[in-house]
Amino acid sequence: MNSALPASQKPFIKALNGEALPRPPVWLMRQAGRYLPEYRATRAQAGSFLDLCYNPDLATEVTLQPIRRFGFDAAILFADILLLPQALGQELRFQEGEGPLLAAIRSEAELGKLRPEAIHARLEPVYEAVARIKAALPAETALIGFAGAPWTVATYMLEGRGGNDQAAAKMWAFGNPAALDRLMALLVDSTVSYLDRQIQAGAEVVQLFDTWAGVLPDEQFQRYCVLPVKMIIQRLRQKYPALPVIAFPRGAGAQYDGFAAATGATALSLDYTVPLAWARDRLWSKHPVQGNLDPRLLVAGGPQMMQAVQRILQHFQGRNHIFNLGHGILPETPPQHVEQLLRLLRGASMAA
Repeated sequence: MNSALPASQKPFIKALNGEALPRPPVWLMRQAGRYLPEYRATRAQAGSFLDLCYNPDLATEVTLQPIRRFGFDAAILFADILLLPQALGQELRFQEGEGPLLAAIRSEAELGKLRPEAIHARLEPVYEAVARIKAALPAETALIGFAGAPWTVATYMLEGRGGNDQAAAKMWAFGNPAALDRLMALLVDSTVSYLDRQIQAGAEVVQLFDTWAGVLPDEQFQRYCVLPVKMIIQRLRQKYPALPVIAFPRGAGAQYDGFAAATGATALSLDYTVPLAWARDRLWSKHPVQGNLDPRLLVAGGPQMMQAVQRILQHFQGRNHIFNLGHGILPETPPQHVEQLLRLLRGASMAA
């Protein structure tokens, strides 16, 4: 790797710093994953999903696979948002066909079993993977570290799995907010510490995934989505004043407006329900935006996908926009559709 290129000169980070580029930088959430045959081979070699996450050699390999194949402008650490609750002491397993399963926390007393002081011993292989990825990336490719936002991580810890509206966590929010505040404070502290170590290891940007932000009404959204993210960003910026942070409050709807200003996020990652004109006029005018192609369109490919991509490009032409999906790439996505997407993004149509 040519390490001479400063982070500020990488296209992805230029866009985050407010620079409009001739073409938008592009990466895809879950770009390292089951849609790639080389990922499936490495996953089989690892033995289990968690073994893959905790093996620095293999986690590095799957992070680099989409960079080698597609040349994305950013790589994102291969890990999972639920490694943090596992590091805190909560039992975690991945069940084929069901996804992640945690031993759900059912009472406030069980919060006392969580051990934030022990997280780094468990997560050390993740930090090692970050360092190896950074050393292996092309000079122009940025490295993204990430964590789940506290509300989303808490919903899994209390529900034990993903649900329709994460009812268990909402009942804590409505019925025992002081206990939920206690859990959120622990998660803020642990997330800051976790991301700090990723940055020390080489992450140049961090993204906070709040997958379940859209299930909360306004008052609780402010308390459990906005405030914890603000606290995390403030504390990271005390140590890293220029750190770019992307916030992804999925499903937030009108709450996207003002979210970056309220939290201090550098940029907003938009889900695929956000109207493009509204995003351009209400959000982009204040902060860089990332998104927001529907992942199902990438599965479908063809004219519908191409037209949707062109609409996104037209709305953000000449602006500091990062092209991405409105959620993670789906396992059934044909890799050739990703190639088709990138040909369009990098083609003559962008020479405006």
